[in-house]
Amino acid sequence: MRIRLNSTLAVTRLIAAVAIGSASVSARALSPTSTFSPHATSASQLTSLSVFVLVIAGLIFGGVSSLLVYALVRFKRRPGDVNEPPQVFGSTQIELSWTIIPTIIIVILFLGTARVLFSVQDAPKPATAVNLVVIGHQFWWEFRYPDYNVVTANELHIPVAKGAVPRPTFMKLTSADVMHSFWVPELAGKTDLLPNRVNEMWMDPQEPGLYVGQCAQFCGIQHAKMLLRVYVDSEDDFKRWIAAQQKAQAEIAPATPTPSSRPNAGNQNPASRIPPNSPATRGDVSSRSPEIGSGINAHYGQLVFEQQACISCHTVAGTVANGRYGPDLTHLMSRTTLGAGAAENTPANLNAWIADPNTFKPGTLMPAMHLTGRQNAQITAYLLTLK
Repeated sequence: MRIRLNSTLAVTRLIAAVAIGSASVSARALSPTSTFSPHATSASQLTSLSVFVLVIAGLIFGGVSSLLVYALVRFKRRPGDVNEPPQVFGSTQIELSWTIIPTIIIVILFLGTARVLFSVQDAPKPATAVNLVVIGHQFWWEFRYPDYNVVTANELHIPVAKGAVPRPTFMKLTSADVMHSFWVPELAGKTDLLPNRVNEMWMDPQEPGLYVGQCAQFCGIQHAKMLLRVYVDSEDDFKRWIAAQQKAQAEIAPATPTPSSRPNAGNQNPASRIPPNSPATRGDVSSRSPEIGSGINAHYGQLVFEQQACISCHTVAGTVANGRYGPDLTHLMSRTTLGAGAAENTPANLNAWIADPNTFKPGTLMPAMHLTGRQNAQITAYLLTLK
């Protein structure tokens, strides 16, 4: 019976190991957000810890299941049994076993977890590290590069950390409203973003490519569509991306001069020296805002964008738009998605998003401005120039 029991335990352990390995391979092959496909140091450590815990749990399950099957088979009621089986109370060996063995298992799991925890949290920050500030909003991500004076949204670019001079990315995370959680499974574990608190994490991706993640904390009605994309670039590509993001957008001049946009001919007319917003001209709308034609072009689109409430929420560096409530749009067309991954960034989707964001993201905090179809098309024509 002892040989049979040992064989059963061995087979159970083998089955558990095969099941864990098969699940790992399947998840790695099928899911771009698999925790079993690490591409950074901290993610690898977390994956190793997860596999270790799963193996321990599998062995416990196998051992308990084997003992249960053995007891059911060995001590089942036989024909002719009329008496109660012998009852065992106060067995010192059994009580020591179910006390000492679980204690050892808990200590082993605690020490393994603590080792990985301290290794990740206490990692030294090299002088070559990229500094990044991540701010969670309902329902989008804001990324700030303080060393480069760059602000972007939803799509993060960082350099690959593998090379002669590694450049890991060290991040400070906070929230502008409610609790969020930053999670890119293939690069690092989850880190919460809390209002009025700054948490820290780091990533050192070893391979260039696109890594996807999302908010892992329920933060409102559109939590499921608060996605993020991390582009790991080569060092040269990252420098080119930073240089492109540092460029401001110039005001778009009209294709042909209009009476409202021509420069003043001179100071012969005393009224020309009156400030546009003075009491004498305050009622004259044309003296304050350039006339918007009916054409569909980037210039008219910029005028509509700047004369509507768009500039109260969005920033376009180099223009009068300096809102802080919504995503920075300075280089909108350099991104592949809209609304934190809610839709592809195409002209048609962009126009539909401007007309009514709830088409793609019900519950989003960006309101529908109820503009005319011509105004939507003009704004779209302008936004398409923000590259």
